[in-house]
Amino acid sequence: MASQGGYAEAQKLVSFALSPTSALVIQKGDITKWSVDGSSDATVNPANERMLGGGGADGAIHRAAGPELLEACYKVPEVRPGIRCPTGEARITPGFRLPASHVIHTVGPIYDADSNPQASLKNAYRNSLMVAKEKKLQYVAFPAISCGVYGYPYDEAAMIAISTIKESSDGLKEVHFVLFSDDIYNAWLSKAKELLQQ
Repeated sequence: MASQGGYAEAQKLVSFALSPTSALVIQKGDITKWSVDGSSDATVNPANERMLGGGGADGAIHRAAGPELLEACYKVPEVRPGIRCPTGEARITPGFRLPASHVIHTVGPIYDADSNPQASLKNAYRNSLMVAKEKKLQYVAFPAISCGVYGYPYDEAAMIAISTIKESSDGLKEVHFVLFSDDIYNAWLSKAKELLQQ
């Protein structure tokens, strides 16, 4: 089985208990293809403050969701000129052509430019989960927020992500990390073993 490249990659999925009723699932893969339950799940989009698409996972999610996602983002009111979602906050739209029914847009910090990147990253995860719970969603998938061009060091980002999920996941059945690169997947897996296996 391992010789079938795509199949072997899809099996890189590890689950950890967060509480008696919720789990953290870490997997390598393409977040635009993720879903668990098409009516109660959400993909988290690592957006920029304008919320009008961008590079990396943000661009991939917009392409997969179709042009309706951009139209929905335009309808999110600006809180300041050009800013729909300030760093650390979260907004929600339908998922349109994505397998997941919703997209939660959150803005992570630019590591070298943010005065307190740890707090901003923690808020991005916490506020995304809060939005999911307000909408009665059960399954949420995150990418590694701020770990691309925003330059967040993987180990520190993984520690903040997993510890925040552990504190804030009550009311959700599963929180997934769908991670694109081996380096990020390995950093998340290592930190989850450290923080969640007692």
